[in-house]
Amino acid sequence: MTIELSELRDAAQKAFPASQLKPPRDESWQLIAEMGWLMLDLPEDLGGLGLERDAVATIHHELGRVLPAAPLIPALLGLQGIAASSTLVDKTSWIERICGGEYIPLHMLPAAVQKQDDGTYHGRVAGVFEGDMASHILAEMGDVYTLIPLDAPGVTLHEQPLWDESRRLFDIEMTGYQIDPSLVIAEGPAVQRLHDSLSISTHLALSADSLGAAGALLDMTIEYLKTRRQFDRPLAMFQALKHRVADLKVKLVAGEALFWSRIAGDPTPLEMGALKAHSTSIFRDIAEESIQLHGGIGLTEEHPCHLFFKRAFLNCQLCGNEDHWDEEAGRRLLDAN
Repeated sequence: MTIELSELRDAAQKAFPASQLKPPRDESWQLIAEMGWLMLDLPEDLGGLGLERDAVATIHHELGRVLPAAPLIPALLGLQGIAASSTLVDKTSWIERICGGEYIPLHMLPAAVQKQDDGTYHGRVAGVFEGDMASHILAEMGDVYTLIPLDAPGVTLHEQPLWDESRRLFDIEMTGYQIDPSLVIAEGPAVQRLHDSLSISTHLALSADSLGAAGALLDMTIEYLKTRRQFDRPLAMFQALKHRVADLKVKLVAGEALFWSRIAGDPTPLEMGALKAHSTSIFRDIAEESIQLHGGIGLTEEHPCHLFFKRAFLNCQLCGNEDHWDEEAGRRLLDAN
C-alpha cells in the first residue's frame, strides 16, 4: 500500500472508528462531504482529486467495516455518470452541487420502464438508497440515461421494507413522466458505454464494502472466542473452532488478494461482476459462520452479527446476484468455444 492509500485508510478509520457500528446517516453524510470523498475519482479538470480506482476501493473497504448508513456508493456512481456526460446542460454547476453535499444517486436495482407513443415514461426505477435525502436520481431508462427530479409531475417515491435496517431503500414510480432534454446524461451508443463504465465501478464498490465488512466481522468473532470461556478455558483453544475460523480467514485473505490484483488491471464488466459475486459470497459465508461461532448470543437478533448478516445478503442481491454472474460467465465461456 502506498503512503497515499495508507493516509486515506487512516483518515477513514479515524473518522469512522471500528467501535461505532452503523453511524448515523446525516452526521456521516456531512462528514463524508467535508472529507472530500465525493471528489475522490472525479477528474482534476472537473475540480476533483483525480485519484485512481484503488483509492476509491480503500475508502469503500474501510467504510464497509462500520456499516455506515450514509450512501457513498450510489452518490459516487451518480457523480461519475454526470461527469462522463457530454449532453447535460450546465454540467459544471451540477458537479459543484454534488461535491458540496447534494445527494444525486444512481439506482442499484434494475428499472422496469416503458416509453409510450406520446414520449412519456411509465414504470418503476428500483433500488434508490436513501431516496428521501435525494433531490434527483440518475436513472437508466432503456435508451437513455437521465436525471429525474423527485418533485417532477408523474414521479412518486415509495420506501420499500428492508430487512437490513442499516440502510433505507426506495423505488421511483413513474406515471406519464416526461424527460427534460436538458437533464439527459447519455443517449444512443453512449448509453452502453456509460453502463459498462458504471458497472465496473459499482461492482468494485460492492466488493470492497463486502470484504471490509467481512474482515471486521471476522475480527470481532475471533476476539469473542478469545474472551469467552467454557470449562474454564477460552473458546479459542478448542480445535474444532480454530479450524473453522482458519478456513474463514483463508477464504477472506484469498478473496482480498484477488480483489486488489483485479482492480489494478483493466477489468471488463463481466470480470468485475464475477468478482462482486465472489466477494459478497465470502461476506455471506463469514456472516453465517460468525453467528454460529458466537453461540447462543449470536442467535439473538440484537447482536451486531445480525447487522453484518443482513447487509451481506442485501449486497449479494444488488446489481446481479451470484446465480446471475455464474450464468453470464458460463454463457461467455460457451460462446468463446
